[in-house]
Amino acid sequence: MARVPMADEWAAVLACGDGALVSHRSAAHLWSFLSEPPSEVEVTLVGRRCRPKDGVRLHTTAWIDQRDVRYKDGIPLTSPARTLIDHAASADDAELGRALAEARVLGLVDDRELEAALERTGSRRGARALRALLRGESERGLTRSEAERVMLELVRDAGLPPPLVNAPLEGYTVDFLWPQSKLVVEVDGYRYHGHRAAFERDRRKDMTLLAAGFRVMRVTWRQLRDQPLLVAAMLASALTDGRSHG
Repeated sequence: MARVPMADEWAAVLACGDGALVSHRSAAHLWSFLSEPPSEVEVTLVGRRCRPKDGVRLHTTAWIDQRDVRYKDGIPLTSPARTLIDHAASADDAELGRALAEARVLGLVDDRELEAALERTGSRRGARALRALLRGESERGLTRSEAERVMLELVRDAGLPPPLVNAPLEGYTVDFLWPQSKLVVEVDGYRYHGHRAAFERDRRKDMTLLAAGFRVMRVTWRQLRDQPLLVAAMLASALTDGRSHG
């Protein structure tokens, strides 16, 4: 029999009574940044305890800021930002990274909201893990503007023809375009890249451009940072090949 949407979560909240919130992985599933629900509904009780319930995994907290509480179709649950913090307590780095990326692409959180929620939750284990992930992002990733700057410097230093930047093409905006060579270069890895939705969107974009006769070359921010000579050589070869077939 098909699962009735949110029926288990409703039953868990009602069974646990006042002050019960759907939380952790169950809230992540309701917010759609975790694809599958956990085997037990995870519920946080605020300021009290209750007896164990079949099919329910209980968490307790002495207090929760009302800014960290939401309602989805009438069900009380933790906010997206608080959900990520709670989820971080048990998720591995890869799983947490995927959940964070999905929450961002769905427009459920931004960095300001995350920082505010982290400030409210203090030194909880999940807060420490999420802070570490955000800190790693800021240390490792390139923003779009930084990627543009590095690529344009590389092109100039290699004596290659300058591209069009953020050019409209076949209904998309491409990072770099050499129209005469019919070459598109996309930089993967600036901040927030790498989640499932972005991966699928990039594949659709590539297929559309290829069908229109453009070649798509993808480089990563790591290659731009650590292997600029390799990127320059690949780009020069692609531009030469494009001119010879033009």
